[in-house]
Amino acid sequence: MPPLLVLRLLLAVGLLANAAPAAAQRLLDWNGLAGPAPAASQAPGSGAGRDAGRSWIRLQPAAGGWTAEVGNPLPAPVQVRLSMRHEAYYRAVPALPATFVLAAGERRALVRIYSLDSSQAAPPLDLWLNAVPGPGDARPDDALYRLPFAGVPVRIDQGFGGAASHRELANRYALDFALPVGTPVLAARAGRVIQVEAGFHEGGGDPALATRANLVRILHRDGSMAVYAHLAADSVQVRPGQWVEAGTPLADSGDTGFSTGPHLHFAVQVNAGMRLAAIPFRMAGPLGELRFPITAAGPDGDPAAGIGPPAAPSGPL
Repeated sequence: MPPLLVLRLLLAVGLLANAAPAAAQRLLDWNGLAGPAPAASQAPGSGAGRDAGRSWIRLQPAAGGWTAEVGNPLPAPVQVRLSMRHEAYYRAVPALPATFVLAAGERRALVRIYSLDSSQAAPPLDLWLNAVPGPGDARPDDALYRLPFAGVPVRIDQGFGGAASHRELANRYALDFALPVGTPVLAARAGRVIQVEAGFHEGGGDPALATRANLVRILHRDGSMAVYAHLAADSVQVRPGQWVEAGTPLADSGDTGFSTGPHLHFAVQVNAGMRLAAIPFRMAGPLGELRFPITAAGPDGDPAAGIGPPAAPSGPL
């Protein structure tokens, strides 16, 4: 008989503007729960209950053991790390933890697992799956992004390295554009929509709202990803898997999640060693290219240093 299986699914989505700094790089499941997400938690599009975890990983009987198959239900590549507890009772080939990259929609047998103790005293097989969107080897090009809105003056409330919430890895090179609620948010660059959160209605200064911002995540051809966050509830006009061109309406700006006022949080991120890291980018404004001074380095270092294009020189907006 197969062993009892304890599956813990962790999916990194990266925290957004005004997230609590202490929690900024923790791994989250797609339903916004902090920490390990057991198989009973829900993933988008996969349904509730144990089927949520099973949509990512399946344990199949094989000669003398079991095969762990991992599937990627997302319309983008993901990097996954599979690990296992209770190694005294189970052996994995190849040894765990191990990291793999799965293409969009790919399902693959990653490891063979054997029981080393057939007694009733053996604990359940405890597998952990950590998944981060993006290929893991992105080499962003020197693209010039367009403004993600039109017809509204450019006002940046918080820029690169901002002390309020842009010191952590996922947000260090993020911009907070002050926008009235309902302003159309436009794609700043062509790409494929890989994540949509649209059903959150609440916003404010409660840190518990840090993972409850509506957002759209778009993967670009060079492996970088743009995040558009704090969008108005029920305003998203795109779906996962959809290709969008620059200037395509995505949603309306809002004030959802942990936010001190209406704004659009915009960042370009890469998967930098199983962590989402913001990178510097260039953006065109109504009077020419915008300039983004960097105020300070983040406390957790910058493993994405050298991945993105060099930051534009400091100067007036």
